[in-house]
Amino acid sequence: MKILTTLFMILALIGCNGNPAMPVNEEDNSDTIIEYTLDEDIGEMLLVGFRGVALDSTDHIWRDLTHFHVGSVILFDYDATSGKRGRNITGVKQVQSLCQQLRRVNPDLLIGIDQEGGLVSRLHPRYGFPQVGTPQRSAAIGYDSVRSCAGITAGMLNDAGINLNFAPVADVDVNPDCPVIGKLGRSFSPSPEHVTDCCRIWIEEQNKKGVASCMKHFPGHGSATGDTHKGLVDVSDTWKTQELIPYEKLVKEVPMVMTAHVINRQLDPAGLPASLSPRITAYLRDTLGFQGVIVTDDLAMGAIVNEYSFETTLKMAIEAGADMLCLSNNGGTYDSDMVPKAVRIIKSLVADGTISAERIHTSAERVRALKAKLQ
Repeated sequence: MKILTTLFMILALIGCNGNPAMPVNEEDNSDTIIEYTLDEDIGEMLLVGFRGVALDSTDHIWRDLTHFHVGSVILFDYDATSGKRGRNITGVKQVQSLCQQLRRVNPDLLIGIDQEGGLVSRLHPRYGFPQVGTPQRSAAIGYDSVRSCAGITAGMLNDAGINLNFAPVADVDVNPDCPVIGKLGRSFSPSPEHVTDCCRIWIEEQNKKGVASCMKHFPGHGSATGDTHKGLVDVSDTWKTQELIPYEKLVKEVPMVMTAHVINRQLDPAGLPASLSPRITAYLRDTLGFQGVIVTDDLAMGAIVNEYSFETTLKMAIEAGADMLCLSNNGGTYDSDMVPKAVRIIKSLVADGTISAERIHTSAERVRALKAKLQ
């Protein structure tokens, strides 16, 4: 019986023509087209903030990742609603563990953070992370200093499990007294060429560590005299075309660009915030030729929530051409049901024909393409 069994096994492997038989169920899947549902496409467009230093199946972010297919999250150390620190970050090992827990739920997850150096450092020395100077300070010292800061930051993020940094800052220091850029040392330089060189270094160093870069804040926030966290800011009379130079030079090198909430009538006479402006997004896409992911600045900021309802904001941002909607949940109020509400609103906009499912799918595919490059 053993001899017959062995013979049958050999015949099965060789095949009737004497050649090894092809495995029955194996096919060339290189051209397989994966079809995604509308819910999955909407999930890819959402960049979501949440509270918690560890992940639990009872947390709303677990539901958002599993049921609503959220494709990206953003981490903060400070919770603006409560005025307390420790929202997502308390220590090096804790952040590593949190990122591992998030990825067990969604292995393709983009985990983002604002880690510019200086004052905008969510991974702060107070939690045991390395100190990195401001962009302004590093650029003043020289390119070696910029590369060192970028390399340290990229390594820190990679070690933590974070694969998306909302940096480098591409704002040109047109107004040194700008309350959210110049005064905080967030701009590399008043020279757009110098800003471009420094941004390129950051993109290169983050690429080496598998961290996606996001240049911000298009079309330029450096000339502003106000703070979009608090309300509308109009740069129409102060903005200079030179503020576009870093984007013009790096449009093919950076995978993501963040649009600001500033009003710039030089680019959009209608006076819409750039994040909600089809004309400004079209300038980035069609005039400059950017093909990557466009993400809005935080939609919880005063410039948006003081002027528009949540439904209107989502509608306008998508119609403007945003691929990713930043829902930080870190503004005046905290809403654990923000994601279900957003999904319902977007599905309703598709159902009534205001926005097409193809429009949603196009943005979702851009996000997926970015993730594929990281992998």
